[in-house]
This record gives sequence, C-alpha cells and structure tokens, in this order.
Amino acid sequence: MSGVTKTPAPVTTPPREARRLLTGAFVVLGLVMAAWGARMPAVKTAADLGPGRLSIVLLAAAAGMVVGLQIGGRLADRHGPARLLIGPTIAFGCSLALLGQCQTLLTLAAAALVFGVAHGVLDVAVNTSAVAVQLAYGRPIMSGLHAAYSLGALAGAGLAAITTWLPHDQVFAAVGLTTALAAAAAAPHVHVVARVTSTPREREPQDGARRSTSRTIWLLAGLAAACLLAEGAAADWAAVHLRELGAAESTAAAAYALYSAAMATGRLAGDRLTARFGPATVVRTSALLAAAGLGAGLVAGSAPAALLGWMALGLGLSTTVPSLISAAGRGGPRAVGTVAATGYVGLLAGPALIGALASITNLTAALALPAVLAAVVAVAAHRALETR
Repeated sequence: MSGVTKTPAPVTTPPREARRLLTGAFVVLGLVMAAWGARMPAVKTAADLGPGRLSIVLLAAAAGMVVGLQIGGRLADRHGPARLLIGPTIAFGCSLALLGQCQTLLTLAAAALVFGVAHGVLDVAVNTSAVAVQLAYGRPIMSGLHAAYSLGALAGAGLAAITTWLPHDQVFAAVGLTTALAAAAAAPHVHVVARVTSTPREREPQDGARRSTSRTIWLLAGLAAACLLAEGAAADWAAVHLRELGAAESTAAAAYALYSAAMATGRLAGDRLTARFGPATVVRTSALLAAAGLGAGLVAGSAPAALLGWMALGLGLSTTVPSLISAAGRGGPRAVGTVAATGYVGLLAGPALIGALASITNLTAALALPAVLAAVVAVAAHRALETR
C-alpha cells in the first residue's frame, strides 16, 4: 500500500551476541600486538640481540602469520570459522607469555613462529566470522569491528607505556594469560557465532564466473597490500620523518599516535558512511583524502603540515581494509586468507622498501610511495568493490 514505510527488521539476538564476542576478539588482537610491539626494545635488551638478530625474530613471527593465514583459511572453509576462535586465541595469549620468558635467539624465534601462526589463524577466523555476522545484520558493521582492533591497539600501547617500570616478561605474562583466560571464559558462547556463520554459502561459481571471482580476489589482495604498506610506513617512518623536519622528539613520537587516533575515529564512523554511500564511494573518497593529505604534508615540508598529513593518511585509510575484507569474505574463508596474507606482505615489506628508496633518493621522496598507492586504491576501488 502506498504511503506505508517499511522499517528494517530488528536484528535478532544471535547476531548481536556474535557481534559482541567478535568485538572482544578484535580488541584482543590489537591489545596483544601492541603490547608485543611496544616492549620490543626490552625483548631486544633481555636477549642481547643486535638489529640483525632481532630481525630474525620478527621474520619468524611474520612467516608464522602468513602460514597461519593460509592454514586458517583452509580450516575455516572446511570446519567453519567459529571453531577457530577459542583455541587460537588461547595459543595467541600463551605464546605472548612464552615470548617473555625467552632469552635466546633460538627460543625467541621458535616462540615468535608459534605466535605468528596463532595470530594468522585467529585473524582469518574473526574476519570471516565478521563477514557472516555483517550479512546477518543486513548493514555494515565491519568498520566498527576494525575500530575495536584500533582501540585495543591504543589500549595496549598505553598499557605498555605506563608499565615500563615492570619487566617485560611480567607484562607479557599478565596480558597473555588474561587473554587465554578470557578466551576460555568465552568458549560456552561461541555456539552463537557458529549459528550465524553456518548459513550455507551460494553455490561455487563456474567457468568464466570463477575466473572473474579469482581476478577480483587478487585485485582486492593487491589493494590490501597497498593500504597496509602505507600503514607500515606510518608505523615505522612517521616519527623519523618528523625528526628530519626538525620536530622535537616528543612531537615526532606523537605522529603515529595521531595517525592511529585518526584511523580509529574514521572506523567508528565508517559503517554509517558505508551504509549511506556504498563501500566503493567511501573507499574512493577516503583513499583520495589519504593521498592528497599525505602528499600535501610532504610537499609543505614543515612539521605541523606533516602531522596533518599523517592524520589525513590514518583517516583516509580507516575504511579501506574493512571494506576490502568484507568484499573478500563473500568468496569464503580462503579468499579472506588470500587477501589478508597478501596485505600483510605489504605491511611487512613496505617499511624496508621505503628505506631502500630513501637510501637512493631521500625520505620525503620515498614517502611519496604510500601517497601514490593510496591514489591507485582510489582509482581501482569501483572495480574491486562494485563487482562483488
């Protein structure tokens, strides 16, 4: 009947409970990773590691994560992602506690490998589950879940900062064992996530449709690598960039904090924007903001402009990865694993690539790479996201 406005169906209890559980899982991911990263100097000192030996430990964690992402994709595809939420979280927390006890290169590398595998499996599980819960909601929620990760990371960094007087092994043990106990306490509720994620997927595409889907997955993966390369650049080079511009050490240290805060703010608003304008439009606009903001900050060549540029990069990138993961998730857990693994290659390789470029040009020119890649994401967003 004309004149009657239909209201959206209310979200039922299982999706709401599943969303709360996944929010906690994303917070844990951010918290644990930030605690590990922020106390890295203490790990280096305790084991008497030079930069080269420390890089072996970091490489072991990275390799473990890539392996975990692939294993997680296969297991989630076969058994469902909900079954991978508790065990890997417990392993993730316990391996952090174990890392605090290691004082030799060999033991650190072995523990870091386990830590990375658990991280990778859990990453696939939470993101694949999040896609299913988002479909059950009938509206975007992925950006908000990734905001939980950002807020967890900020909390972890803050916790590390206020506990510098404590030995890192005690901090790692407290965070890791609390994570494991929280996961064990959440185990009776995982069936709610299983109910939401057990909805049968659409039939596998055939022939040309399968090839088209594969091409789109790899396009999404390439864009994720571009976005995460820029994130890695912010983490490793923002403070260095500010120092080269003559900023005080405290101002330089604030660059990544402002970047992270801007990213968390953008993710908190991302779901509403995506619901109103669509993912392709939001990602295209956000990526343009990232490219223009960082580019302007580099060209201006002053510390205040650089701070604004890094903030613009964080705000602009905030909605990109959640949207790319959402699009990949419709192809199943293996697609999520592929996109995430390729993205993390960009995250890990990006800082080293920028360092190499800076050695043959200068840091300002090298940091133009994230701005250029953000512009590429803006151009390709429509093709990658509207075809899903």
